[in-house]
Amino acid sequence: MGRIRTAWNALTNRDLASDAIGWQYRRNLPMGGAVNVTQETALRHSAWWACLRLRADVISTTPLDAFRARDGLQVEVTKPTLLTEPSPGVHITEHLYSSQFDLDRYGNSVGIVTSRNAFGLPASVELVPMSDVSAICNGSRVKLWRIGRDEFQPVDIWHERQFTVGGWALGLSPLAYAAWTVGGYLSAQQFAIDWFSTGAAPTGTLRNTERTLVKDLAPKAKAEFKQAVENRDIFVTGKDWEWIPAQADAASTGFLESQRAGVLDVCRYLGVPGDMIDAEIQSGSVTYANVTQRNLQLLIMNLGPAYIRREAAFTRALPQSRFVKFNTDGLLRMDPQTREGVILSQVGKTLTYSEARRLDNRPPFTDADLAELGFMAQLGKPLTPTTKQAAQPWEVPA
Repeated sequence: MGRIRTAWNALTNRDLASDAIGWQYRRNLPMGGAVNVTQETALRHSAWWACLRLRADVISTTPLDAFRARDGLQVEVTKPTLLTEPSPGVHITEHLYSSQFDLDRYGNSVGIVTSRNAFGLPASVELVPMSDVSAICNGSRVKLWRIGRDEFQPVDIWHERQFTVGGWALGLSPLAYAAWTVGGYLSAQQFAIDWFSTGAAPTGTLRNTERTLVKDLAPKAKAEFKQAVENRDIFVTGKDWEWIPAQADAASTGFLESQRAGVLDVCRYLGVPGDMIDAEIQSGSVTYANVTQRNLQLLIMNLGPAYIRREAAFTRALPQSRFVKFNTDGLLRMDPQTREGVILSQVGKTLTYSEARRLDNRPPFTDADLAELGFMAQLGKPLTPTTKQAAQPWEVPA
């Protein structure tokens, strides 16, 4: 045919070698068992879940606004339904959370376009579970989408992607890359479960201190002891029996070290600072001047690219000359003292007094407010406006 036709499935039970994306990873355990790392089992990793939740929480709660370019300025316009309620009963924050969760897990988010506006652009989109999605690709383009048993043309599908590679129409899952690390974590976790539940080593030793047991007496003593303590009952014995719990210090230490390394690796794969999910930092320390600086690092280094990609996706669904922007200033919430200093430094330069008050959800000054402010100035208080016009410079009454 001259073209390579490839099929992709968002979540399969096939091995990595037979899966184009590699959604499943199988790792052998020390005791002969195995851990299958899939999108579902990976969520058992607390760091994996915490990173996904943090990214989805922050992005979904960032205000999303629509603008129109006019005379070199951006003028805010009424947001279309797609930016307020993408599908009936689903608020934009819920849509952004679900789709971001899928983007970070699968590298893709897919929805069905259920209605269009007068421009023929998507007006409502219903997200679908990525586990039901597959696609037939022709080079760098998707030829056909399958959701369950239904087939859809690309024009009827809302598709966002990240973690892309050249010549491939779909995003890749970070789990395909992180499978080895996550597999190691889950293997260590399984080994610990086996260890502490007697699957990997004896839980302890029951020793008779007075005499040597004959061959037939040892199994009988063992059975009686197990029966007595099976339901955390009280074990009654004389002076001749001694119970020694197994010492698993070395094994438990290795398990914890493996867990710690897995947490930090997961943070790197998903682009989240370790301290943001309370990951333990072994060497050095991470300090921030204040909350704003901490959030600024998360915004620029970790979430900035995701914001830009999602802005571009929603902008394509708006008429020409209109575009979408996340109001990331909402993420950079400052402490009250810092916020006040920043606003006051802009008043009379880039902000009018009314605009400054609006930032604190306060109405413009009234005549009574101005009169009171003028009286306070006469008592030696800070400068006050002399008229009702909020944009007039501040003066000290004579």
